[in-house]
Parts: sequence; C-alpha cells; structure tokens
Amino acid sequence: MRKRSSKIGGQAVIEGVMMRGERSVATAVRLEEGGIAVESRYVKPAKDKNFLFRVPVVRGVLNFFGSMVTGIKTLMRSGEVYGDEEGEPSKFEKWLAKTFKVDIYSVVMFISVLLGVALAVGLFVFLPLLCRNGVEALIPQAQQGSVGVNIGLNFLEGVIRLIIFVAYIFLTSLMKDIRRTYMYHGAEHKTISAYENELPLDVKNVQTMSTYHDRCGTTFMVLVMIIGVLVLSVCDLELICGLPDDWAVNGVVKFLADLGWRLLLMLPIMGISYEVLKFLAKFDNAFVRALKFPGRLMQKLTTREPDDSMVEVAIAAFTTVMAMDADPNLPELTFDTNELYTSVRKKLESMVEDKADVDWMICHVTGKKRSELEHLTYIRHSKAEKLEEMARRRQAGEPLWQIIGNADFYGFEIDINKDVLCPRPETEELVCEALKYIKEDSRVLDLCTGSGCIAVAVAAKTGAKVTASDISEKALETARANAEKNGVADKVEFVRSDMFAQIDGKFDVIISNPPYIPHADIQGLQTEVKDHEPHLALDGGEDGLDFYRVIARQARGRLNKGGRIFLEVGLGQAQAVKEMLTGFEVSVIKDMQGIDRIISGVAND
Repeated sequence: MRKRSSKIGGQAVIEGVMMRGERSVATAVRLEEGGIAVESRYVKPAKDKNFLFRVPVVRGVLNFFGSMVTGIKTLMRSGEVYGDEEGEPSKFEKWLAKTFKVDIYSVVMFISVLLGVALAVGLFVFLPLLCRNGVEALIPQAQQGSVGVNIGLNFLEGVIRLIIFVAYIFLTSLMKDIRRTYMYHGAEHKTISAYENELPLDVKNVQTMSTYHDRCGTTFMVLVMIIGVLVLSVCDLELICGLPDDWAVNGVVKFLADLGWRLLLMLPIMGISYEVLKFLAKFDNAFVRALKFPGRLMQKLTTREPDDSMVEVAIAAFTTVMAMDADPNLPELTFDTNELYTSVRKKLESMVEDKADVDWMICHVTGKKRSELEHLTYIRHSKAEKLEEMARRRQAGEPLWQIIGNADFYGFEIDINKDVLCPRPETEELVCEALKYIKEDSRVLDLCTGSGCIAVAVAAKTGAKVTASDISEKALETARANAEKNGVADKVEFVRSDMFAQIDGKFDVIISNPPYIPHADIQGLQTEVKDHEPHLALDGGEDGLDFYRVIARQARGRLNKGGRIFLEVGLGQAQAVKEMLTGFEVSVIKDMQGIDRIISGVAND
C-alpha cells in the first residue's frame, strides 16, 4: 500500500519520459551520445484554471484533450531532440527545404499526428460500427429496429471495439521501437511508485517497484472501452431521438449519423471514466482490486521492465518536476533541438563573405569533413548558436583560425590564439624543403618558433632533437602545449631567447620564419592581421629585414660543418636576404604562387 500519494503523472515519449506536476511539466530524453536532455516549463495550476476544470465529468473531458495536446507536443519535441542531425535528405526534402524553408521533420510529425487520429477513429469507431451494421443486415427485416435488438447490437459493437483495442495493443507491443517506449512507460510507473512508497529516488530503489500503477492512462482507456460498451448499448440514436421508422432509408446517411453520435457520446464516456479512475485510485480492497483487474492486465502489455538507463531518465524528469513545483523561481529548461542545415548555412553566409570560412566553421563545430557537409540535414540548436557567434567574430575581422582555436599544419593540429601567428601554407613549404635534409640524429634549431608548428612537424616527421626559441613567454606556452598535444614534448626543448642570445651549442639545421613586415606597412595590413595577430611576430623593423641581419651575422657560427639554413622571406625580400648570407651557398625557392619565398643556404667549409 502506498504511504503517500503523488499528483505527478507521466507519459512515455520517444526515448524518454514526460512528467507533469501541479505547476510544471518536464521531459527527459536519452540522447544518442549517452547523456540526458531535460526540457521543462511551468503550467497553470488546476486551482487557477477555469471553474469547468473542477466540475465532475466535464473536467475529465477537458483534462483528456489537454493531456492529448501536451502528449502530442511532447512526442514531437522528444523526436526533435533525439533525431539524428545527419542523414542523407531525399531530393524532395532538399527541394522543399530550399524552396519553402520547411523543417521536414516537423511536417512529417504533423502528418503522423493526423494519420494517428484518423487511425484511432477508423479502428475504434468506424470499424466496430461497420461490423455492427453487417450483423444487423443478417437479422430479419421485421425484427430490426426493436429495442432489444438495438441494445444487443450496440453491446456487440462495444465488445468488438474492446477486442480491437486489445489486439491493437498486443500487436504494437511486438514492434521493437514500441517495446522500448513501453519500457520507458514502466520506468515512469516505477519512479512514481518509489516516491509514493517514500523510497530515495535512485536506480536501485526504483527498480524494486512494480511497473503497474493505478492512475495509468492505459487503465483509463480500458475504462473508456468498458464504460463505452455499457453507455453505447443503451444510448441508441433512434430510441433517444425518437426518429421516424423510415429515417434510415438512406444507408449512408444513417451510417454517418450513427458515426457522429458515437463520437459525440465519447465525451461523456471519457468524463465518467475519469471520475471512476480517480475514485478507484483512492481505495485498495478486494472489490476495488477486482474493478482494477482489467486495467492491470492491459498494463502488462503497455509496460515492460526498463533497464537502468531508462530509469535514470524517468528520475531526471520526476525530480525536475518536484523541484519546479516546490520552487516557482527555478528557470525553465529547453531542449537542444535540430535546426534545418540549409537555413543555418544561409544565415552564416549572409554574415561571412568567404564560403570556405563557413565550411571550416561548420566542420569545426559538427566534427564533419568538408566532403560530408552536403549530407547534413540538421544542426543542433546549440551548435547553430555557436556558429552564429563565430560568424559575428569573423565579421568583425578576427582570424578564422583564432576563432576555431586551431589550424592544420603539415597534418598536425596546432592550437592558435592571440599570442601567436596562424601558420600559413608558405611555412609548410619551408618545412617541406628542410625535411629533405633532416635525419633522426640531426640537431635542429627553430628560431622564432611562435606556435611551435615548425618544431612539432620536424620532430614528429624525423624524430630529430629540436630546440625551439622565442622571445615571447606566452608564445612558448602555446608551443609547449602543441608539442604535448602532438606527442613530441620529449623531442623539443623550448628556450626563451632573443634570437641566439640564450642558445647553446651548434646545429645541423636552422629553420626560421622571423618577423618580416616593414614597420610602416603593419597598419596597412588586413584587419584580421593588424588588429588580431601579435605585432611582435610581424614587425621586422624599418625595412622588415632586422631579424635576417641578426641571422646572417650569427648563423654561420651556430652550424656544424655542412650545416644548412632555411628561411621564409616576405614579398620582394629574397634577393636582399640572399646577399646578406655571406659564407653560404644560397639558393632561392619559389612557393606555390611562384613567389620567391624560401632561402636555402649551405654553410661553406
């Protein structure tokens, strides 16, 4: 016997449970990635509703339709949050989405609801009435229309309706997805029962409870069917309305009138069933248990033993409702639902001019490759919000890779922030040239390492020992993190040094991409460079060649015999740097754009 009663009721939804209390509703759904999403909102308490919600029988009808609307909305919402954001849309879906900006999922759900209502009317009203009329046609004409025959036929119709209902529940219980819903239904009952038995709401305690509950909607539907048999048996349209004997000459008119009459009678039947359900839930004795028995039997079909993960979902919904009912100041929660990918992308492209930037942002947020984007149908709302924030930052001129937080460099993911330059493709070409001459036993110096991208690529590709230096301690922090991230922290030594000042020993290879922008030119650079990247890594002095002069003076003495130097230079600087490197056999290498970009030098013996 229950130790306390609860005014919280529930409903199983797609991969979740909805619970409704006196002043709040909460739905918890198990996400595909394993977590639990909860959506909650406040509702008007019964005492604050129209007085009709307190009138016996009438309140049952109003609560039924209110619960039906809430249930349908909750099912749709649970489907949205559980739905996959991937999946190849059909050509029709693509056309519909592009032309009318329609969320296909919502359309499908709306149509499903309409079909569901039509199926219910067809199975439980139309088909039993059709069977009734078929049996009536077998009765001699002289006996048709009598009170006894009509009552008997109406009773038979009700029994057929009940049989169809039981058969429908049984057949649907054989479907895998429906069985999972019935398992969540069991979790809902168990959770409410655990609370009513004053047990702590944890999985272990909840799992000890029965999947049966007195106030279940299944029991309500069984009562509707049983009471409907009794009411429809005696409430015959011809007898009550006193219709003339020849009114049924037109069989179609008679059938439609009978159909409408049965639909109308369903309202008081539901109201009476609601009151009976509330009455039976208050007592527990042999007589009441006998009346509850049909509902208990049917619940064996509509509930299943849940697994622990389902119970966790039910507990999450229940405890949310309890908390919100107790404290009306708690915030409402919203599901992270899907948004149409085409709509999200169009908005991003209206904010960011470069479509490639949009691609990279979406790839970063969704974890997809660029080649997979065309197959996206939906994007989670939270991801869409994150993408909009990124687009606003890009619109303001912030570099794409700072916004994303990392960039690919030579196949390695390098973290980027405001303290370091974003690696450019030309620097990959610099590394590519240097790697031709670096061996596992080489000692390599990376001057002006910045993000550490050069040091990481060299160490990872060759296994060589690398010394990476920079004057900026913040840059070195980023470089160390990148070395750790890419598994080469044991191969790279980081030194804070103003060029060669703190560097010891000699090296086989020196690589550097030093600052080379003339001081006066910095303010003329793109906004994303001059306003967001560190000037310390850009400013090469009055003519942009200050750092090359230092390298030219000291590099020869820091190289082993036959050592090599590789430098990245700015536009139009190659010849000047080449002339500085006395004591080297120098060659100039063009980049992919045909620009003199890389200086390669071999120390003369």
